[in-house]
Amino acid sequence: MGFFDFFKQVNINQGVEEYKATADAVLVDVRTPQEYREGHIPGSKNVPLQQLDKISSVAKNKEIPLFVYCYSGSRSRQATGMLQQMGYTNVNNIGGIAAYSGKVER
Repeated sequence: MGFFDFFKQVNINQGVEEYKATADAVLVDVRTPQEYREGHIPGSKNVPLQQLDKISSVAKNKEIPLFVYCYSGSRSRQATGMLQQMGYTNVNNIGGIAAYSGKVER
């Protein structure tokens, strides 16, 4: 990751398209269960940031592509780093659902 990658704006709409086009990928919502119930991207799995140690319930294989989002992009950035420290090798922070323009499920 280069210095300027840190400033690169993440595009959740593009990230969701990449998730849909990636075989066996898992879309992970790291918001709270209440936030998740209020509206989430269809097909996403809710693994709150505080319970990220339970990620193996949705992703046992550490090579599986993970696409992570939250509300604004801050928690998903944290989660991405934590997942990489846990040994996951294909983790993508796609940002915050606040900027998502697609269909939301309740």
